[in-house]
Amino acid sequence: MVMTELPDSRTEPDGSAVIRVLSYNIRSMRDDREALTRVIRACAPDLVFVQEAPRFFRWRKRAAWLAAHTDLVVLSGGATAAGPLLLCSLRAAVEHTEDLLLPRTPGLHRRGFATAVVRIAGTRIALLSCHLSLRHDERLAQADALLDRLDAMGAEHAIAAGDLNDAPEGKAFRLLAGRLQDCWAARPRGGEATFPAHDPSLRIDAVFATGGIEVLGCGVPAGLPGITESDLRAATDHLPVLAALRVPATAPRAERD
Repeated sequence: MVMTELPDSRTEPDGSAVIRVLSYNIRSMRDDREALTRVIRACAPDLVFVQEAPRFFRWRKRAAWLAAHTDLVVLSGGATAAGPLLLCSLRAAVEHTEDLLLPRTPGLHRRGFATAVVRIAGTRIALLSCHLSLRHDERLAQADALLDRLDAMGAEHAIAAGDLNDAPEGKAFRLLAGRLQDCWAARPRGGEATFPAHDPSLRIDAVFATGGIEVLGCGVPAGLPGITESDLRAATDHLPVLAALRVPATAPRAERD
């Protein structure tokens, strides 16, 4: 499925915010960096949920390079979250950030969450980027921890995205989709399979949102202006997932009190 044009980011007259959200496993920027930046820029995201961000030598410098070359800023994550990273445009006003390391299973990679609470057009949104375990029992526990963390962040609206290492029929994926909207399932608008990039057959990358957020479209952004098949294959070993979401307007203070 080729993605048709998604709505642009904007603040509506009623105060609601249309935002573009990108989830992308970038394989530690070991592939074609210029192709990677072209793909991200063409998606014109407000928020980018990165997995496998650089974690070792000069990782902060490499994350800053990616942000600078995509007209974004580093929000949270990287090595301090064991790989997940959050980037944002200047449209997001940052309220809080926190990187969390999850319990480690001996012999397996350390996992973590990059989290933040931001305001866009006055609307408060909790964000969480994740890369779940390859082992099913640990992955399920991490999915449960993800939901607990979103609850603890205390924002009315939330978006979680990442590489789940699980298909939609898997237990971890189904746990998340039972509490949150699976944005591709809610309104598919683009390709479904995300891995491997050269011949995608699995949907293991996803964007989720709480129920108060309206999904306007979600999918692999093949066919969008500025995105070529060659760049998608060269940038990394996963395909990105792009979603357009509408977040309701923040209620006036008098209505909240």
